[in-house]
Amino acid sequence: MASERPISLYDSDDEDIVYDGDDVRKRNVAYYYHPDVGHFHYGQLHPMKPQRLVVCNDLVASYEMPRYMTVVQSPKLEASDIAAFHSQDYVNFLQTVTPKLATTMQDDVLRKFNIGEDCPLFAGLWDYCTLYSGGSVEGARRLNHKMNDIVINWPGGLHHAKKSEASGFCYVNDIVLGILELLKYHKRVLYIDIDIHHGDGVQEAFNNSDRVMTVSFHRFGQYFPGSGSIMDKGVGPGKYFAINLPLMAAIRDEPYYKLFESVISSVEENFNPEAIVLQCGSDSLCEDRLGQFALSFNAHARAVKYVKSLGKPLMVLGGGGYTLRNVARCWALETGVILGLRMKDEIPESSLYSHYFSPRLLRPMLTPKMADANSPAYLDSIEKETLECLRMIRGAPSVQMQEIVGIRLDEIEQIEENERLARTSMEKEVYKMTEKMEEDCFVEDRHHSTPSVAPSAYAQGEDPRRIGQYWGYDGLAPPRSRSDVIEEEKYEDKERRKNLNMPGIH
Repeated sequence: MASERPISLYDSDDEDIVYDGDDVRKRNVAYYYHPDVGHFHYGQLHPMKPQRLVVCNDLVASYEMPRYMTVVQSPKLEASDIAAFHSQDYVNFLQTVTPKLATTMQDDVLRKFNIGEDCPLFAGLWDYCTLYSGGSVEGARRLNHKMNDIVINWPGGLHHAKKSEASGFCYVNDIVLGILELLKYHKRVLYIDIDIHHGDGVQEAFNNSDRVMTVSFHRFGQYFPGSGSIMDKGVGPGKYFAINLPLMAAIRDEPYYKLFESVISSVEENFNPEAIVLQCGSDSLCEDRLGQFALSFNAHARAVKYVKSLGKPLMVLGGGGYTLRNVARCWALETGVILGLRMKDEIPESSLYSHYFSPRLLRPMLTPKMADANSPAYLDSIEKETLECLRMIRGAPSVQMQEIVGIRLDEIEQIEENERLARTSMEKEVYKMTEKMEEDCFVEDRHHSTPSVAPSAYAQGEDPRRIGQYWGYDGLAPPRSRSDVIEEEKYEDKERRKNLNMPGIH
């Protein structure tokens, strides 16, 4: 099937990037980054690769975008911060469990928290959760205190995690935590999700609230997580405040963006949010390893650009995305879009990973493998139903807010400290991960270390709580590769040295 011409992205007011150290106009944008968050390891066979964040940050640095924004080192959340949404027993489990400890646990304990092939236990899991969530919570505080107009946290956006269990590669729902923070200062918060999977964890958290509107554009049908019907509109006070756009496979740029702009403009008119959270899962791109849409880089980024144009305080988050090169391309491109920059399509030679991209382009043409299953009549019907639903709101809700008597000085001091820690060059904190990406896998003999697994209640490929079923795992956990063992040993050694107060370990 021939490639189709993508929709346009840049406008006349976008600026070319100025290189060679010239002074530039700094935007009021905060970019959250931490040198460790991209180095956690779900497992060699697992499609979720936090290393995509390392490659993305490398591209951002190579295009010299840090000069146009404030780079902030992501803080680690405390357990009490995470317990603002998640149940205490689940938080305690995440905080204490390790891969070795899990081998001594009963299967029902792991099942209780939905631990398995989608959400495995790996070395440093708690640190990973506290890091990717830290940028979302502190980013919300920056918006609350009007320190920035926009904050970006690409490690965040893990929208499937539930109050008391992991789901769909997600352990802590940083989006819910960020929205809860925004609600302290904003009457109405809009959540928009352009990941190919339904943002079920976020909708579930706010399903009966009229202060948060959730809008999800997602693949529907026999597809994880199986929720997000057009008739799923919220409950109680939240009736009509959950908006779901269930799409079929291989939707193209023009119909997707037309629907997106129509719905979001109506949301803006009827709900009138005071702040917006945008989840930018890149698995809705064409050629994604797990995705089934046919969107170009331009279409995905154009949606981000439209939300930015609304002019509301905005938090931009990552999410899904399983073709590593394209995830990095997508989020680096959208960083530039948020900054109002026109980026050259040829990836700079200064990138440590320039050899890894073939072609060495930021926005290569992507080729759909399927015909668009979304007929014009179907898209018109869901658009009409959605617009009618939005009209049922009859004006944005009036919310009684407690008077804010002062700004939390301790929050601002911590924010400024994290900003200070991040003022070193990002290039120095980007590490090569090629060996980890390319290494050969070996399956560890787990016969003596893992209890037998009870057969699943679902037929193969039909468990609605599992994404892993689609690439053929059996049991509660995937087979462990050599890299899994190495990563666990390295992490445990680092923890031992830290406990002994050895120099150079923090």
